[in-house]
Amino acid sequence: MKLLRHGPAGQEKPGALDADGQARDLSLLVADFTPDWLAPEKLQALAAIDLARMPLVPKGTRFGTPVAGTRQFIAIGLNYRKHALEAGMEIPKEPVIFSKAITSLSGPDDDVTLPPGAETGDWEIELGLVIGSTARQVAVDRALEHVAGYCLANDVSERDWQTKRGGTWSKGKSFDGFGPIGPWLVTPDELEGLQGIPLELQVNGQVRQRSSTADMIFSVAEIVSHLSQFMTLLPGDVVITGTPEGVGLGTKPEPVFLQRGDVMTLSAGPLGTQRQRVI
Repeated sequence: MKLLRHGPAGQEKPGALDADGQARDLSLLVADFTPDWLAPEKLQALAAIDLARMPLVPKGTRFGTPVAGTRQFIAIGLNYRKHALEAGMEIPKEPVIFSKAITSLSGPDDDVTLPPGAETGDWEIELGLVIGSTARQVAVDRALEHVAGYCLANDVSERDWQTKRGGTWSKGKSFDGFGPIGPWLVTPDELEGLQGIPLELQVNGQVRQRSSTADMIFSVAEIVSHLSQFMTLLPGDVVITGTPEGVGLGTKPEPVFLQRGDVMTLSAGPLGTQRQRVI
């Protein structure tokens, strides 16, 4: 299934895409896609719904994050070989981990606001995942059993505040709206070739990033297993898995950063598309 949440910010209702790609409202059956609805048995029950009998969501309705009640928002850095090279850094020997504030989560097409003084805003298209069941010290070969589904993400960043303000990268990663995810959560049964998903990001119609998850250094299974050695992953937690080459900071001969009025467009095959205007 492709699960989604639709409606104004803070008032989203659950829904899903039908076989024709139309959004259907599931609020008569489900209160919201909270973490407890991500358990395997609940997802199986959702898959049995005849979506054609559910009300259509009006075209043009805003989509929010595809899951509510997220408690942890975790990110992986330098997880694409070519991105590590463009950053002038060594290939990591194990996943680089940092966190984003859960308040940075936003809908896939919501505006991205650059805070006052932010002059080095940047883009990062990523494969995201949502945890479906508690993961604690799990082995690589069992790690994907704990994933409820996958989504498109943009790890919006403010580079000076990320690297020059002291502390961790989180300072430049956690502003409100710096974590668009969606438009939907794709359950694992609908995805083939997890390590071959195409990724493309454009800024004002110009392709800036074009790659696929095949270039990832650490696979999704390795990431989930690794994280679970250091922390307990909870249902509803969002993990984004790194970005390919082509970020603004790595542009040659001079870096290129987001300006107010720019439009970012992201696409990732079955994970859908996003469009964010920078304000």
